Amino acid sequence: MNQQKLDFLKTEFIPLLKQLKGDEKGSWGVLNAQQMVEHFADSVRIASGKLVRPPVIEGEMLEKYRAFMFSEAPFKENTKNPLMDEKGAPLRHPNMEDALRELQQDLEFFFAAYESNPSLTAGNPFYGELDYAGQVHLLRKHAMHHLKQFGLL
Repeated sequence: MNQQKLDFLKTEFIPLLKQLKGDEKGSWGVLNAQQMVEHFADSVRIASGKLVRPPVIEGEMLEKYRAFMFSEAPFKENTKNPLMDEKGAPLRHPNMEDALRELQQDLEFFFAAYESNPSLTAGNPFYGELDYAGQVHLLRKHAMHHLKQFGLL
């Protein structure tokens, strides 16, 4: 487990996101800031096993996707997510504050789930089964992608 990546998710990520109002557009992509936060909350729920999505990538391609995921290479700008439509999902919350509160609760659930069951794994639709270290690595990589997208890094 990379403690620095874990600490980033626990202590630095949400305060950076709190700089956003919610309606800002990123440097790329279709999501506004609140849609991105709600999208990221879905990713955290997938990582904890709370939200299950069927595999999108399988077989030989899965190994290539996993090799990229475990690398330090960043996601490319405008990376397409086949689980999202071209406009992004409709907002679930009336405002950014509520979306951030949901994300914080989902992160706390994620940390607690793996801390109470260190052998837990959860399936990711693009990268297969991941343990806690793999989930933390992926979530931080995903977080960095969106922080750059919205000019927070």
